[in-house]
Amino acid sequence: MGHDGSSSFTIAAQHIFDGTELRGAGSVGISNGLIESVSLSDAASRASIQLPSDAILAPGFVDIQVNGGGGVLLNDQPTEAGVRRIVEAHRLAGTTGCLPTLISDRTEVIERLAAVAQACLKVPGVLGFHLEGPALNRSRKGIHPEAEIRVPDRRDLAALKSFGEGGRSVVTLAPECVPASMIDELIGAGLRIAAGHSDATAAEIGQAVDRGVSGVTHLFNAMSQLNAREPGLVGAALGDDRLFAGIICDGIHVDRAGLRVAFRCKGRDRLMLVTDAMPLAGTNDRQFMLHGRQITLHENRLTGPNGILAGAHLTMIEAVRNAVALLEISLVDSLIMASRTPAAFLGLDAELGRIAPGYRADLVAFKPNFEVVGTWIGGVCSMGEASEDSQRG
Repeated sequence: MGHDGSSSFTIAAQHIFDGTELRGAGSVGISNGLIESVSLSDAASRASIQLPSDAILAPGFVDIQVNGGGGVLLNDQPTEAGVRRIVEAHRLAGTTGCLPTLISDRTEVIERLAAVAQACLKVPGVLGFHLEGPALNRSRKGIHPEAEIRVPDRRDLAALKSFGEGGRSVVTLAPECVPASMIDELIGAGLRIAAGHSDATAAEIGQAVDRGVSGVTHLFNAMSQLNAREPGLVGAALGDDRLFAGIICDGIHVDRAGLRVAFRCKGRDRLMLVTDAMPLAGTNDRQFMLHGRQITLHENRLTGPNGILAGAHLTMIEAVRNAVALLEISLVDSLIMASRTPAAFLGLDAELGRIAPGYRADLVAFKPNFEVVGTWIGGVCSMGEASEDSQRG
């Protein structure tokens, strides 16, 4: 039961995180892909699916920045098959909703992804796309290829705007590098805009937020820093409650003291865990090619030929575990930053990020050692101890 998305079934767990707090034993009734009921009593004997006694059932993770996984880089395979491979790799680590992310590339590549975007929205786990670039600041390019960084022309803009049709897609740009009217145009097309790879002043960011910019891409990385007389994008992000900020919690991209400052300023309702994952996530490979440059994995660090960081070797369950350890916060706070808050940024917080009646049955079950034992997307189960072998009908 619980495999075809149209059936009704019940999951029993000794520990349920409902999106607000960690509860004790209970069961979750699911019907037609939605959560129908939540019972916080030990009625496990009647459940279709019994989770292992130490497992925690929680809202599935939402990752708004995932460049690749399972051996696939979205830029190299902007196809439905490529997207499916990336999503399936991250699902193994508890991600039930994500935005496959295209970094700065040629117009034709953006158009190739745009052409399959609507079909990809039917792939379980795809909520939309993240177009990271090409309107970035070259001085904060990070690993993005300088040759592909540009102010979008009308053809680029048409391709970017098409992602506003269906799903919830995000464009990362440097606000100081584009005309304000372009921000208006992209938001008008239904896209969410995040500031990133930017050298903007705090004042420039404030003006962009007034226009509707609502996110910050990988806080602290590839952006103007917080200084005494110019707070930069970091200062603006930390100080403006209107902004959601993604953060890479791998212990490499941001020092733990910086992570703690971000949490103190933004809190669990505005800070989002992201992976910024590359193709090696979910594989045993040690290297891949990015725009003709070899990227190598060493001690969990991905670097290009010049030593610059090139995305992260990270999954969402690892980010959740790291947040608890590095930020010294509760599991509850970490789980909220992995599900409810990114869902809120995408405007999906009435559908995702809670275990409550009417919410989508996108769920993850994991053990105290952060081993994922099962996921459900729209009530359809995959993998591990939570699937076929432990179900009873």
